[in-house]
Amino acid sequence: MPGRAGTAAAVRRIPPADRGRILRLTSSFWVSAYLRRAFGEGQMAAVLKKGAAEAGAIFVRINRLDGTADLYGPAPQAAFDDTRPDERLFEHVGGRPLDEAEIDERLTREKRFDPDFWVVEIEARDGRHFLEIARG
Repeated sequence: MPGRAGTAAAVRRIPPADRGRILRLTSSFWVSAYLRRAFGEGQMAAVLKKGAAEAGAIFVRINRLDGTADLYGPAPQAAFDDTRPDERLFEHVGGRPLDEAEIDERLTREKRFDPDFWVVEIEARDGRHFLEIARG
C-alpha cells in the first residue's frame, strides 16, 4: 500500500516511551495551521509576537476594526477534558470586546509573567475566531 512505509518510518522516529501517547502540536505548528485556516476563510491574519516554538502560550486578538478587539488566551488547566488532552482550549479574556489599550495592558502584564507567548491577530468585524472555547 502506498504511504505505509512512510508511516512506519515516522512511527520508528517517535521515542518508544511516547508511542501510543497523544502528542500535542507545537505552538509554531498550531499557529501556522490557524493562520492558514483564517486565510482560507478570507480573513486577514498575522503573527504580532512570536513565542516559544515548542510550547509557548498562544493569545488570539480578534480586531473588530472599530477600535475594539476580543482577546482569547489559554484556558485554565481545569477546563481540559482528560479524554482529549491534545486540544488547545481558549477562554475569552475579559468576556467582552476590549479597547486596544486594555489589551495592550493585559499582554504587557502577561509578558512580565511569561515572555515566551505568541500573539496572533485576525481582522473580523463579526468577531469570528475559529477557536475551541472551554466550557464551564
